Amino acid sequence: MSKLVAGVAVATGILASPAAAAAERTVILAVQNMYCAACPHTVRVSLQAVRGVKTVTVSYTDKTAIVTYDDSTADVEALTTATTNAGYPSAPRS
Repeated sequence: MSKLVAGVAVATGILASPAAAAAERTVILAVQNMYCAACPHTVRVSLQAVRGVKTVTVSYTDKTAIVTYDDSTADVEALTTATTNAGYPSAPRS
């Protein structure tokens, strides 16, 4: 019986850890102020600098950034702050 209780305790500890709860998320940001073909580079670099960001694809034509990130280390607010600080305000696209 004590082995069962110990096993349940270990499993609960693993499931409750932040790493177990972390998930990869993808968000599409509507990005303002992209007026030239060089702007997407600046937006991409600003997003890649956010800890937890995995991939970034920026479209000048669509004025969007598609960002995949680890939600245990990054969030949408950090992403929008990064683009805004680079001169390109953004918000999640609805």
